[in-house]
Amino acid sequence: MSKPVKDIISKEIGTRFGQLDSVIVVNPIGLNAIDSNKLRLGLKAKRIEMEVVKNSLAKCALTGTRLELASKLLDGPSALVTGGDSAVDVAREIFDWSKKMANLKILGAVVEGQLLDAQGAEMLSKMPSRVELQGQVVQLAKSPGARIAGQIAAPGSRLAGCIKALADKLEKESGTPAAA
Repeated sequence: MSKPVKDIISKEIGTRFGQLDSVIVVNPIGLNAIDSNKLRLGLKAKRIEMEVVKNSLAKCALTGTRLELASKLLDGPSALVTGGDSAVDVAREIFDWSKKMANLKILGAVVEGQLLDAQGAEMLSKMPSRVELQGQVVQLAKSPGARIAGQIAAPGSRLAGCIKALADKLEKESGTPAAA
């Protein structure tokens, strides 16, 4: 490959990955064509992309970006996996696929400037996603208010229950329906 072509490819890789802050690096070399297509289509359905890169071009392209640390993971055949709603979602999906396809090896990840090895990437896949964390925060913020509202409403509810029971009792005794 000529130097101008390498420069063009390197710039293209830099343009696509330069703005990202998270990536999972995998070794897809053991996958046959059918498994590779299944993997790519499965990832695409979740808005996740896997791109096989030439290590020397990727190292050059990622220099000076937030993904520069990924260069340390690029050893042997490598693919960069990005996309999804968060790095946790990408890690979960890749680990699900690695369980289905034994030849798919996770090499590591870079998440917001931190380099993670394969075990760190696996731990990342077990963390709650951004959406799950937001839901937990909302639930925690909402919980005290709901408890207070329940405590405020409880005496009135109890009183209403007592009045209803008394009205039912009087209704049975007199044989006439009580006014609602």
